[in-house]
Amino acid sequence: MESPEIRGDGSDVTTFETAEKIILRWDSTTSEEAKENLIFQSDREEVDRYLRAVDEVQRHISSVSISDEHSSHHEVKASSTIQIAMARLEDELRNILLLQTSTFEPDSLLLISSVSSFASRAGLEEDNSEGVAGDEQEELDLVLPDDLSSNSGSGAGSSRLSSGRSNSKSTSSIREIDLVSPEAVSDLRSIAQRMIGAGYSRECVQVYGSVRKSAMEAIFKQLGIVKLGIGDVQRLDWEAVEVKIRRWIRAAKVCVRVVFASEKRLSEQIFDGGGAVEETCFTEIVKSSALQLFTFPEAISISRRSPEKLFKILDLHDAIADLLPDMEEIFSSNTSESILAQATEIQSRLAEAARGILVEFENAVFREPSVVPVPGGTIHPLTRYVMNYLNLISDYKQTLVDLIMSKPCAGLKCSNDPIKPDMDITELQGRTPLALHCIWTMVMLQFNLEGKSLHYKEESLSQIFFMNNIHYIVQKVKSSPELREIIGDMYLRKLTGMFRQAATKYQRATWVRVLSSLRDEGLHVSGSFSSGVSRSALRERFKAFNAMFEEVHRVQSTWSVPDAQLREELRISLSEHLIPAYRSFLGRFRGHIESGRHPENYLKYSVEDLETAVLDFFEGYTTAPHLRRR
Repeated sequence: MESPEIRGDGSDVTTFETAEKIILRWDSTTSEEAKENLIFQSDREEVDRYLRAVDEVQRHISSVSISDEHSSHHEVKASSTIQIAMARLEDELRNILLLQTSTFEPDSLLLISSVSSFASRAGLEEDNSEGVAGDEQEELDLVLPDDLSSNSGSGAGSSRLSSGRSNSKSTSSIREIDLVSPEAVSDLRSIAQRMIGAGYSRECVQVYGSVRKSAMEAIFKQLGIVKLGIGDVQRLDWEAVEVKIRRWIRAAKVCVRVVFASEKRLSEQIFDGGGAVEETCFTEIVKSSALQLFTFPEAISISRRSPEKLFKILDLHDAIADLLPDMEEIFSSNTSESILAQATEIQSRLAEAARGILVEFENAVFREPSVVPVPGGTIHPLTRYVMNYLNLISDYKQTLVDLIMSKPCAGLKCSNDPIKPDMDITELQGRTPLALHCIWTMVMLQFNLEGKSLHYKEESLSQIFFMNNIHYIVQKVKSSPELREIIGDMYLRKLTGMFRQAATKYQRATWVRVLSSLRDEGLHVSGSFSSGVSRSALRERFKAFNAMFEEVHRVQSTWSVPDAQLREELRISLSEHLIPAYRSFLGRFRGHIESGRHPENYLKYSVEDLETAVLDFFEGYTTAPHLRRR
């Protein structure tokens, strides 16, 4: 399609008429050829010629003199021509945008995003923590109140680091990409400038926003971000929600730091600092997608609270906190600040949910209702659960130090609840609220364990149970530098004293009666004609010792002390009391029994037999082993 040239050396009318002819030749309502072809798919000379024609008509409209007798006629004619030109440019704008709409592979967007320095425990890498994690994780129900608990354009999709921007600030984690090719950006900017200059900014924004909004929705779909209402999220099983949280965190970082940032840069490039037009256009494109993106964490923030949700809620909280500086950069205008406000509000709700869960967890630990004693006095599932929970809390120490500002139970004094323990916290002055919450949770656990120990019929087994569980708590604290720093050595020493005291009480409850049979009292007799040892009393004493030891061996070999070092220490302490006493008693009175009838019925065990038998204690045998004799 050949077009006349516009020259600047003729009269205004002549130049206008030439420009008019160029514009009319591309009027698709009157020309089949114009309908089937596109200006911006023609050679560059034709593109430049058409744009100069539009500029000339616009200049002519501006320069028409009202006093000119032909001004009315020329104004009407020029206005009609510019309307035709704007309609054509609107079609060209839409066509370029559609041709440049890129199709991205989700992995490529993740790869671009991963270049930045925002990787964290809740970031692009797969999260290994699933609620309360660890090889000792136990399933345990903590009873909580019901109210809580198209074809890609040339160059589209190529990465461009934000440090290359010259017109705006940027955080180091933003990674912009070219959503359309640089050549297309130039053409789109040329069209936008002329439409806005001619007073057609509304039409320009409508076309641009409509196409780019659809492109944004397509990218979200590629990233797996589907529309879910708050109710939809809250009806999902928590296991499914955990998976979605990990995916959301990865996708949100891509959406904010790559997609939204790139869309903002594209708007800046095309509207060339167009002020309100640029801001309005960008906001309209991303607003619905941003609202869709943040519906998911909003649903989590107002869902029913329960302990297993805490760490994923903290992951969401930290992810949003990590994104907020970038969002402040991207959504800095008046028209888009509502998006930033929404994200900030959701982060605040997540923080409140985390605080509420931590307080509810304390109460749940205190009120955990199981009353069936664990066999053999071993570690209670509640103890494992709570300590694994506290270990994970220590992993989130920095976040929780910032979130947990109030002390628990008015400073660990629960005078309004007569069944709850009080604790003297003079030695805890100056500790952070998080430390007090952790210590208070352990106090609650200790108090619950004391109650559970009363369900054992044997006092000895009650003390073994309490010793095992408090020792487990101490070891878990010692094995975690972060948790130990939070708890502090002073409270750790207090716990150590508790399990040692329980071990002492166990020995007294079990062995005082056994060892009493090895005393001399009551064995000696005296008379007018003779004095010495009552053989019958001695036989009864040996029989009593044998029976009591056999019974203790039978029972306590089925009890369990899981920690090998503690088990060995307990056996050594037991042997230090038992073996010397038996050796001495046997040495003093063996002869009296051996000289009588059937000594084997009374001298059943040697010292070595007892030393061997002690090794069976606290092994947790299902069936007690036979007490071996040499």
